[in-house]
Amino acid sequence: MRWSREDLGGLRPDGVLVIDKPEGPTSHDVVKSVRRLLRTRVGHTGTLDPLATGVLPLVLGKATRLTRFFQGQDKEYIATVGLGKVTETYDREGSVVCKSPVPTISSNEVLKILDRFVGNLRQLPPMYSAVRVQGRRLYEFARSGQKTDRPLRQVIVYRINLLEQAKEEWLLKISCSSGTYVRSLAYDLGQAIGCGAFLKSLRRTRSGTFSLLQAVSPEQMLEDWSGAYVSMENLLPSFPRVELDGSRALNLRHGRQVEIGSEFKEGWCRVFYQDRLVALGETYSGVIQPSIVLDPV
Repeated sequence: MRWSREDLGGLRPDGVLVIDKPEGPTSHDVVKSVRRLLRTRVGHTGTLDPLATGVLPLVLGKATRLTRFFQGQDKEYIATVGLGKVTETYDREGSVVCKSPVPTISSNEVLKILDRFVGNLRQLPPMYSAVRVQGRRLYEFARSGQKTDRPLRQVIVYRINLLEQAKEEWLLKISCSSGTYVRSLAYDLGQAIGCGAFLKSLRRTRSGTFSLLQAVSPEQMLEDWSGAYVSMENLLPSFPRVELDGSRALNLRHGRQVEIGSEFKEGWCRVFYQDRLVALGETYSGVIQPSIVLDPV
């Protein structure tokens, strides 16, 4: 990623940049590249495996203080599941641990199998994953050849659509909750079929409100990044917008409560002064309590 700050045309680094992550680098590699470029704080809202591609929202500058509002959001993927093999890592990068012949399965039978994996699921994460057990990552146990119990995780799969079906490969569109391991889903599908399965490819097409339609690859950023950048003022549009005058905005930026009247419902809101997002607050009983001051005095 050979970027220079000037290549981004004066990008104000306070917002979200939606990257189309390529296969190969880790999410942290992408974060470090953007951090070096912009010389500002950069965070992410959820990692992608090196094998995976697609939507990787990066939170920049002051907006990193809003990261928690983007974590835990639903995801959407296009996944290629290979049948007839099980691998150590549950994807194509792991060593094959067993092979089995793939039975002939009709489209109707495929849909019935997929339907069993829609809804609230208790999912076992792969051994080669970053889930912590006893203070260590599961992949650390796996690499050292040690055994350990894996904690079941509660996840939700909202939809699985069969896009294409071949003898030894299914192309699926999956909508699921954050924390869902598509590799584990591929493995579980293989167990249900009886021949084993593994994840051949994975592309994230949506993370929360950020989609592949607005994402740009690192190379494309050199040509036009504008459609992939969401300014801090345009984030969290579901939170009501409250405009304050100078004196009340000054008090709030000092961390003090300010009165706004009773027309606003209780809950989170975005606080603006002269079209600039200065804080997130919580409203109750006609006042705003500043919770995250983004533009302190």
